[in-house]
Amino acid sequence: MPEPPTILELIRNGTMSAEMAATLWAAVDQRISFVTVAIPRLAGKTTTTNAMLALLPPDVPVHRLSGDEAEMVRLKKAATGGYLVVGEFAQAPVPTYIWGAPVRRVFDTLTAGYSLAVALHAPSLQETFDAICLGNGVTDEQASRIGMMLYIRRFGEDPSSFWRRLSEVHEIDHVQAGRPAGCLLYRWVERGDRFEAVNAPRKVSASPAELAARTASLKDMVAARRTTAADVARMVAEYHRSS
Repeated sequence: MPEPPTILELIRNGTMSAEMAATLWAAVDQRISFVTVAIPRLAGKTTTTNAMLALLPPDVPVHRLSGDEAEMVRLKKAATGGYLVVGEFAQAPVPTYIWGAPVRRVFDTLTAGYSLAVALHAPSLQETFDAICLGNGVTDEQASRIGMMLYIRRFGEDPSSFWRRLSEVHEIDHVQAGRPAGCLLYRWVERGDRFEAVNAPRKVSASPAELAARTASLKDMVAARRTTAADVARMVAEYHRSS
């Protein structure tokens, strides 16, 4: 079976820019909770989420959830930190997809020191938080734990010809009355097929110099055609050794 695309492969194939990837790398290093959003199936939400989580140091726990209540109780008691990963917030009979009370339990478990990585079907930033807050009864305080939203667009006629772009990356400061407040960090400009930096991150604490160093590491790996999961692991280890 082919290896799932890594963050380096997503840069190489044009899904995102190295600058975007550097910011996402710094975000997961800071344990910022994030939601990855798209409308169509096979847009790459899970692929992008997993590619980001693969940038974590190997000692950071990644808990892939079923949504079972007993599982939440165990995790809250253990308080091991790391990421809680939910397949999707969705009303669908799919394992790891959860809605309603299980979603609220996940947000309650975050209070034990975890971060959240989740996918969701929605067409915009506001409708993402409508689904979370209105659809699932998550409070503003709980929803404010989400620090970043990624929106992906998918193009092509069939799976063999699909191509994708990370169209928007938003930083979320807080949520009030179900409305997210923050700023757009990056966007994809369809005309010219290019990525544009819109605002400097505020929640991501990495300095411009640090983000530039991460960007350079990513670009060097892609230029050398070293884009496998093992290459990502070596890059992450080398970055943390040198910094």
